Amino acid sequence: MTATGLRTFDSTLQKVNVWIADIMKELEWDDRKQAYRALRAVLHTLRDHLPLNESVQLAAQLPQLIRGLYYEGWKPNHVPHVIRHWDDFTASVSEAFQDPLVASPAKITQTVLNVLAKHVSPGEIEDVKRCLPEDIRRHWRIA
Repeated sequence: MTATGLRTFDSTLQKVNVWIADIMKELEWDDRKQAYRALRAVLHTLRDHLPLNESVQLAAQLPQLIRGLYYEGWKPNHVPHVIRHWDDFTASVSEAFQDPLVASPAKITQTVLNVLAKHVSPGEIEDVKRCLPEDIRRHWRIA
């Protein structure tokens, strides 16, 4: 017997728990809600800065539950935001976090991007990075 009664849901819940645990460990947090908000804020910021095709290709590699989070509130017919600098990108993450930050926006962003890189194929991560301005790529140092 599975926890939810559906193996696919159990599998995606396990994957989400791993992502959340990775974020919590890296940021030395003990609050799952904060880790969830960090994941959401960075994914939404990244999504809104990618061309439509690349955004969809990235989403295809996300666990089902995280994919739903990624698409939450998305308006695919809008032109991607043009942010050219890391500081502006992390400021956008800060705005999307929706609560007082418990770490620097740069640290939160870097951590979530590293978790993303850990769980998504290297080829897809390189495709995503190629779509970002040089200053953002330079700061996305994969651990």
